[in-house]
Amino acid sequence: MNQTTRRSLYAFPDFVAQVRGHLIVSCQALPDEPLYGAEIMARMAVAAQMGGARAIRANTPVDIAAIRAAVDLPIIGLYKEVCPGYPVYITPTLAHAKAVAAAGADVVAIDATARPRPQPGTLADFIAAIHQEIGCPVLADIATAEEALAAEAAGADLISTTMSGYTADSPSQPGPDLALVRKLAGQLRVPLLAEGRYHTPEQARRALDCGALAVIVGGAITRPQEITQRFAAALERGA
Repeated sequence: MNQTTRRSLYAFPDFVAQVRGHLIVSCQALPDEPLYGAEIMARMAVAAQMGGARAIRANTPVDIAAIRAAVDLPIIGLYKEVCPGYPVYITPTLAHAKAVAAAGADVVAIDATARPRPQPGTLADFIAAIHQEIGCPVLADIATAEEALAAEAAGADLISTTMSGYTADSPSQPGPDLALVRKLAGQLRVPLLAEGRYHTPEQARRALDCGALAVIVGGAITRPQEITQRFAAALERGA
């Protein structure tokens, strides 16, 4: 196996055991956001670990490396980059996956929706290349049940509902897609993570009750501008 050099701390079975029934915190900030910067995201990961998070989801090699140096939690790594002409931007190519793994990710997250991706070949080819050339398990971010089953058949090690509500083929709704979690939990053989618009602890608890292995929460914890907007909007509605 020709694997990319990486600094993974957790084997896949250990990762699954670590997160089962618990919270994964997504520590991400884009260039136009006030908390953008690897050092800030590393401190956010430290705060998440102190609060009880069992793993971190992080974007870009620089952020992943900074977080890996700051916490000893497993890291789900991804690399968001827009490739002209393609809607897929979460770890769109093998080169992106290699960079994520080399930075210290334990699991590589990819967009596994049915939309066109710049990486040549099928989804199964892409996942196989990550397994063979990098040696990392693959988390497939999907939007629909059909995409989840296709990703499982293509060799994904885990499935996440990350993209539900963000593609034309999935329902647009203000809260999490718990119906999708419940449906997939009864069909998938690989572990299922619940992600996407989980704003409250009660919603996260419901995702576990619906059969998710763990819940990934991002904006409700790590994006203060979004938290502030929800409070402000609630007060304005009552004015």
